Amino acid sequence: MNLYLEKTAKEIGKDREEVIDRLVRFSLTDMMLFWGQNEDLLKRQEKIWGPLLEWANEEINTKFIRTQSLDVPEQEKTSGYRLKVFLEKLSDRELAAFYVAALNMKSVLLAAALVKGRINAKQAFEAAYLEELWQAENWGVEEEAEKRRAEVRQELVEIEKFLKQNG
Repeated sequence: MNLYLEKTAKEIGKDREEVIDRLVRFSLTDMMLFWGQNEDLLKRQEKIWGPLLEWANEEINTKFIRTQSLDVPEQEKTSGYRLKVFLEKLSDRELAAFYVAALNMKSVLLAAALVKGRINAKQAFEAAYLEELWQAENWGVEEEAEKRRAEVRQELVEIEKFLKQNG
């Protein structure tokens, strides 16, 4: 995984603008913006996602808007620009880790928290898979989903190690 991240970091340098634009577009459908309807699930989201969303809004100087519907919430016009500025300040290594983490977690906001050290890999995984883990508790574990989650958990640990290395 670290070799993959090293290679990605080198390639990012050539396509930084495109990668950043892709991440800004991806932020509109960040999974942390879509909250559940179930009271127990909402309590967990409030406890785990709430502070992270607040941190991201503060750190990036944005106001990402969440929803409980399936419709993509309309975001403030400046949020995309400010996220772009935030991403442009990242090194190629950080941007590579950010990109891979965002895809694994379906969340630009969680990737920001991981890359900036606000959360560790374990916390990032638990936040990214909060709803799946809640469903598994309530309705049982699905073997394929559990296997995929274990792979992502390990990838996030590798990303965290990569970020701590001197590049």
